[in-house]
Amino acid sequence: MENLLPYLEPLNIEQPAYYPIAPKACFCNNITLYTEERELFPIEKFKVAIIGVPEGRYCPLPGCMKGPDSIRKELYKLAKIPGKMKIVDLGNMKRGDTYNDTLAGLSDILVYLLEKGVFPIILGGSSALTHAIDKAMARLKRKYVLATIDSRIDYIGEKDAADSLNYLYSIINGPKSSLAHFINIGYQTHLNDQQVINRLNRKHAELVRIGEARQSIHLTEPLIRDSDVIVFDMSSVRQSDAPGTTSPSSNGFYGEEICLLGRYAGISDSLSVFGMFDVNPDVDIRNQTSGLAAQVIWFFLEGFTQKQYETNHLSDDSSGRFTRYHIRLDDLDEDMVFVKSNMTERWWMEFVDEKTGEKRYIACSHEDYIKANANEIPERWLLGVSKN
Repeated sequence: MENLLPYLEPLNIEQPAYYPIAPKACFCNNITLYTEERELFPIEKFKVAIIGVPEGRYCPLPGCMKGPDSIRKELYKLAKIPGKMKIVDLGNMKRGDTYNDTLAGLSDILVYLLEKGVFPIILGGSSALTHAIDKAMARLKRKYVLATIDSRIDYIGEKDAADSLNYLYSIINGPKSSLAHFINIGYQTHLNDQQVINRLNRKHAELVRIGEARQSIHLTEPLIRDSDVIVFDMSSVRQSDAPGTTSPSSNGFYGEEICLLGRYAGISDSLSVFGMFDVNPDVDIRNQTSGLAAQVIWFFLEGFTQKQYETNHLSDDSSGRFTRYHIRLDDLDEDMVFVKSNMTERWWMEFVDEKTGEKRYIACSHEDYIKANANEIPERWLLGVSKN
């Protein structure tokens, strides 16, 4: 693949009827646009690339194909993000003749961007497009952790359809998938099959109910920090805050909470792909859902500019950047080791690979450290042991 041009439709953005803030202070000044008048610069000069995918097939409400342009219009009205991070909006991907053609094309685009060191933000479209992310990771031979922010875990065990209500089935069970671990944040028990939840728990997936997430939302940050791909389904937000979604629910995250999750994703060292899906302008009210989705992306990008890139330096004892805590528990033969960043106050658990002797780390919370001090074994530690 030599370039992206055969896959893309140039942007044709209408001038807003009004600017809520001074035009020079708007987000549109953060970004380079791919238009008919302006060809793409060498893609490597950009840190982040936005790509819209107007695909509504395999979705109960195909109006979500209008989501990318609707989100984009609201995003450009927001304030400029501080800093000099270079962002390019690649416009919309050309829709394939078939749904599988769209998946193949999006997979090509993602592989191209990731190999060039450019972070892709996908504006959907249906959440079934997550298949393309999975295909791209498999082609790159990358084992990855997938986190979904969704009120419904899109997994139906009785069938193997590729639609937006069951896309996880073929990803979790597919022989060609390189998925290593699955996380869901915000599922609602009354909207999910308990047998599916039990099955995923047996596979050591990490599933966080909406009540647990909202009660201590800061505890979701370590889960997001360890993720390589994050997918936001706007149906995870309560209908009063986001009416224009594929599967609205009267319960869910508040707007402020979903934006905070977006920021957690932005500051993550590990994340490689961000997806925003299932915004349906056909059933929205005064662009309320598109506006909230745009704000989630804004907070993601604002967090992106503040990354500390600590993960690769955790094993460096000489930097003075981290403090290590060794805790002896009654039921363990060896100390449990916690690592705390002196800069960001984030926490990790340290494990030593039994075969290679190499150190590896799992993100955790200060609460996990407190549990260990009380002679309790944290759940994230059990997850780390299972991977040894």
